[in-house]
Amino acid sequence: MLLSTALLSCMHGLVRYVSHTLHPFEIAFFRNLFGLAVVLPLVWRAGAAGFVTKRPGLQVLRGVIGMGAMLGWFYGLSVVPIAGATALSFTAAIFASLGAALFLGERMRLRRWSAVIIGFLGALIVLRPGMETISIGALAILFSSMCWGSNIVIVKRLSQTDNTVSIVVWMSMMLTVFSIFPALFVWQWPTMPELGWLLLLGTLGTGGHLAMVTALKLVDATQIMPLDFSRLIWTSVLGYLVFAEIPDIWTWVGGTVIFASAAFITYREAKLKRPGLAVPRQ
Repeated sequence: MLLSTALLSCMHGLVRYVSHTLHPFEIAFFRNLFGLAVVLPLVWRAGAAGFVTKRPGLQVLRGVIGMGAMLGWFYGLSVVPIAGATALSFTAAIFASLGAALFLGERMRLRRWSAVIIGFLGALIVLRPGMETISIGALAILFSSMCWGSNIVIVKRLSQTDNTVSIVVWMSMMLTVFSIFPALFVWQWPTMPELGWLLLLGTLGTGGHLAMVTALKLVDATQIMPLDFSRLIWTSVLGYLVFAEIPDIWTWVGGTVIFASAAFITYREAKLKRPGLAVPRQ
């Protein structure tokens, strides 16, 4: 899990770096394109089973929502300090908990409602409305988290009928296809060095996902969830060394509050033996 968080944090740092010369929407397309290339061996091994789905409409909907999540996340990373973006991204599990209650009929008792409310209070600590101007980038990060939370709910439903490989392959294909269109509006041909960074970016992202899936297979989600907090540490170090960004105390306090709430929700999910709320990373 630590390897996963390190790889994904490096990918996020690369998004920030490459966004100085390429638009985030174009970066998202290449991340999906190169990521799909890494996933192709899974398709080869799975054969036709890698494409079979009993709910194609739900798969497409997940792809559309996932595209919104990725575009919001990549745009946010291009303008928001990377540690602050990471802190706000922890709200995805909280949005997923709300979505499961609204659309899957899962019951939310007092302790879970309390965790949700406290988590959103943590987001307010990071944003500090009234003391700081809430940027469009920060709102894009929250929009992205809401979309990823919605995707978690959809995956819960898909997992009842489709296999894991099918879910992963469909998502990779949908994101690659859908991300072409916004990229075309801001397209500029990347240079060879930029293509190298984009290839590395896609490889890091897919490698991070595979490491996370492996961790979830080996260990219960409640045991590895605390390690996800290391993303805030990795991105803080990257932000300082590469972009001269120093996260303020409110980012750490708010991020800790959000993460603690998300971790509690994950613990409650595991205790009730529901499918976990492990959050897919962009």
